[in-house]
Amino acid sequence: MSKPLEGVRVLEVAAWTFVPAAGAILADLGAEVIKVEPPTGDPQRGLKNMLNLSADGPNPFNEIPNRGKKSITIDLSKPAGREVLLKIAAVSDVFLTSNLPAIRQKMHTDIDDIRAVNPNIIYVCGSGWGVEGPMKNTGGYDLACAWASSGFAARMAQSSPTGTPPPQPPAFYDLQGGNTIAGAIAMALFKRERTGETSVVDVSLLNVAMWSMAPDIVSAPYVAGITLPDRQHPGNPVTNWYRTKDQRWIYFVLLQADRFWGELCDVMQRPDLKSDPKFENATVRFQHKEECVAVLDAIFAEHTLEEWKTRLANFTGVWAPVIDVKEVHDHVQVGPNGYLPMITGNDGNEFRLVAAPYRFDNHDTTPAGPAPELGQDTEMILMDAGLDWDQISAYRDAGALG
Repeated sequence: MSKPLEGVRVLEVAAWTFVPAAGAILADLGAEVIKVEPPTGDPQRGLKNMLNLSADGPNPFNEIPNRGKKSITIDLSKPAGREVLLKIAAVSDVFLTSNLPAIRQKMHTDIDDIRAVNPNIIYVCGSGWGVEGPMKNTGGYDLACAWASSGFAARMAQSSPTGTPPPQPPAFYDLQGGNTIAGAIAMALFKRERTGETSVVDVSLLNVAMWSMAPDIVSAPYVAGITLPDRQHPGNPVTNWYRTKDQRWIYFVLLQADRFWGELCDVMQRPDLKSDPKFENATVRFQHKEECVAVLDAIFAEHTLEEWKTRLANFTGVWAPVIDVKEVHDHVQVGPNGYLPMITGNDGNEFRLVAAPYRFDNHDTTPAGPAPELGQDTEMILMDAGLDWDQISAYRDAGALG
């Protein structure tokens, strides 16, 4: 089966996770993604030392956003290096970069520079703060541009007893942003195919995070303040979470509360609650929400998670236990859907990577391979761009290549 982006060549001049994650998704979907790295490599390669990993474990910060790509080392600080880059751009479909406008101008890799050698190329920028405004040349990571600046961290701080914002999971918004860029590139390719018109695409981490907080942000001008309901005072006691006897948690998302209340009462073996005047319908459960939560707290505390999983096995409402990242590997839906395919690293060790969040034609979207070694494809990429060995040697002698 062919993949949807086979035959598409992407030239990526980007570092860290946000923008390279888009390239990884495109590579998973069949595109040839050429990652341009300085002779010292993407600084992402060095982050493994910051993680508590076993000696033979993969570097997730390198493997996740760079799997399936080709790597070429080019020194873009030198004119000869920029000349090499333009030769590859001339035979590419997409130019993907995380460089800020001032850097692109300095390196002569801005839109006009790339379009001068390839008028049909799709030019894509991923940034922290957006390509307009006073911060357009300010660097940023998702912790600052997204987590802190979208209202998300403040929202989470409301549920902390001390009002302290929680730590951000690694690359939390970077990976959402990479998915957004990949989707935008697919749209631009479709537009070019249908109309012959090419596009300039801009995606910022700030905008991605604002989209994830859109209901709160849109509502903000019309309310005195948005208060995050705590679990003792929910709007709906059965869209809430409850702790089991063995200190595990179960989330219930029963938005149509009256539809499922009677069934839940049967599962809890408390049919008396169906006709209790304080709990018999959503209106009175809201009026007595603190008491309802207290009753449910006591009921769920009587049994372990495994016991509740057995009782809830045929329950038709939506629920899920809170699981940790190790348990995700064993989730009953992960294996059948190919969400954690096995990859063989360059060192011969096997490890699992999370698949890109797309499936086509009932086939798993499996990465083509691990992240490349630094510069491993330099000569082959240049030959595909039309250079011969003498030209490659001349560029290497000029210091253009790593």
